[in-house]
Amino acid sequence: MCKDNAQTTQLDTWKEVEAFAKRTLPPHVVEFIEEAQREPHPESKLIKVLQLVQEHYGYLGKTQMDAVAQLMQIPTAKVSGVATFYHYFRLVPRGKYMIRICLGTACYVKGAERVVEKLKEELGIHFGETTKDGLFSLEGTRCLGCCGLAPVVEINGEVFGQVTPDKIPAILEHYSEKTD
Repeated sequence: MCKDNAQTTQLDTWKEVEAFAKRTLPPHVVEFIEEAQREPHPESKLIKVLQLVQEHYGYLGKTQMDAVAQLMQIPTAKVSGVATFYHYFRLVPRGKYMIRICLGTACYVKGAERVVEKLKEELGIHFGETTKDGLFSLEGTRCLGCCGLAPVVEINGEVFGQVTPDKIPAILEHYSEKTD
């Protein structure tokens, strides 16, 4: 026979859930949610709340989305639905170095697709992903405004023009060796 204490499961109460959610989110987000709750249709503030969470953490993690759902009294499925619907939201942490490759007409015509393939091969990731070491994230963009330098790659704001696939290893190595 099992002892009662070993078989007892503690049930969460709202106060415990609320306290956990408040500890999970930064104070300014909790305050914003509490203000929204005092207004009509607080659920209309969901996108703004998710933006605040992402600004703080750099992405929307499951724990943070669950906390938002609890405090806003919105189903978790709706919160994650909004987060996955809008491309602005990231569900995984970004790398230390954000690589953006221009896929606009000028860059595409000058070989951006070959540069993309080399980046994917070197990094072992696809668009929207981050390397396992957390160093690089990769995304495509429509135009970086440097058409005369096509094809263009931007890493944390630093622009590389006339990039060819054979230049990619040296560019990546430069960032892999940075210690700042």
